[in-house]
Amino acid sequence: MSDPKRIHRGTQGRRAVVLGGGLAGMLAAAALRGLADDIRVVENDELPESPAPRRGLPQAGHLHMMWSGGVHAAERLLPGVTESWLAAGARRIPIPTGMVGFSSQGWFRRWQRETHFLIACSRDLLDSVVRELVLADHRVRVLPRTRAEGLVGTASRVTGVRVREAGGRVRVLEADLVIDATGRGSRAPRYLAELGVTPPPERTVDPGMVYASRVFRAPEGADEFPVLTVQADARSGRPGQNATLLPIEGDRWLVTATGTRGGEPTGRAEDFAAFARGLRHPFIGDVISGLEPLSDVRLNRSTRNHRRFFERMREWPERFVVIGDAVACFNPVYGHGMSVAAQSALALREQATAGGILAPRFARRVQAAVARPVSVAWDLALGQDVFYPGVEGGAPTVRDRVLARYVDRLIKTSTGSFLMTREFTDVTSLQSPLSSLVGPRVLLAAAVGPHHPPLDGPPLTRRERALLAAAGAGTPGAAGAATAAELS
Repeated sequence: MSDPKRIHRGTQGRRAVVLGGGLAGMLAAAALRGLADDIRVVENDELPESPAPRRGLPQAGHLHMMWSGGVHAAERLLPGVTESWLAAGARRIPIPTGMVGFSSQGWFRRWQRETHFLIACSRDLLDSVVRELVLADHRVRVLPRTRAEGLVGTASRVTGVRVREAGGRVRVLEADLVIDATGRGSRAPRYLAELGVTPPPERTVDPGMVYASRVFRAPEGADEFPVLTVQADARSGRPGQNATLLPIEGDRWLVTATGTRGGEPTGRAEDFAAFARGLRHPFIGDVISGLEPLSDVRLNRSTRNHRRFFERMREWPERFVVIGDAVACFNPVYGHGMSVAAQSALALREQATAGGILAPRFARRVQAAVARPVSVAWDLALGQDVFYPGVEGGAPTVRDRVLARYVDRLIKTSTGSFLMTREFTDVTSLQSPLSSLVGPRVLLAAAVGPHHPPLDGPPLTRRERALLAAAGAGTPGAAGAATAAELS
């Protein structure tokens, strides 16, 4: 990546204001280094100086994954961020080798050839590392306990933002560029309406999913333990219930269980393992049954899919950009929100580097570029969520049903084909568009089907099973230790 200090030398005196100091906001600030020499981050919270919870991110206690597609984008914005995450305690988990997953079509094999990876840690740690790297740049300053109250300007051009400080004083921050990265609660449509701009079309698809998460002490010697996941079958006609066990920093395992409308988990500690045992396969419930819990059960109900189609608007003011969850937020079960935020910030960077932040139609080009990674994650989420009982926001169309049958075939083939595993995870890790799944090679592989017979249980290695047994955790039955074919 180009040195941010050497790009567009004529940026002296330019100011950018970023609304929101979360992950999307900090990455947007990183994207603007060298393109503005005064970057203010307006944040309603007091941001912690270390990995710690904050009021404005209540979902932080639940499972978060940064897929390789998002990691690559973040690395281009903040060179060295991956190394910093790992130094702080995060793990780099190879996919599919480091995942034991039960899909809607059966068990995935743990091929020894890595196709992709994810960064596994708590959300507090992930955000803290990014925040520290971004704020090390003297051009970026946070305005804490400050709330945005509206845009300043006209329907054709934004010139700043009106903010209210902690003491109640209202003032205007003039800016050459305003970025809205305020997340699910973004008031961008209202701000645009106040300027005389017709708000964007929107869509919500809400399967009524509830998240329940709990932290456990990891068994001794579990440094290389895989991610465990049991996925729902969205087309079974039953509520979608899932669970994932994610190793995080501090010798802990974070377990998140989810259920859609009619199959929600409770917040009671005594129900947690039983819920996990009641999934399509009980192995995660078996694993955690003898582990020491380190937290109570935390619930989260803010899980709807919601998208604002800013890229479709006929009018769009210059100097105003919306990114991250403020554009689209997804059912968190798919783990795509952070990666989309990173790719959106990179799109901002690339468009700004091409012509500068004052170029005509710059903001509109950024919204169009942001829509590309958003659309991949949106289609992946809706391709599942529209099938759950009681979903709000529209029943599946004929196209949805045809696509779903094809995706089922791809997943089925992935359970016994390394080629299909690689092609499919190219998309789910947000490194390739959905259109790549209809290329000739993928179509042929789907027609041929899996090369290996289905597994009859979770492909844990002998060492992993022994580790669980020694820790007093339940050892998933049904299958023996993973064979060479499963870890080939």
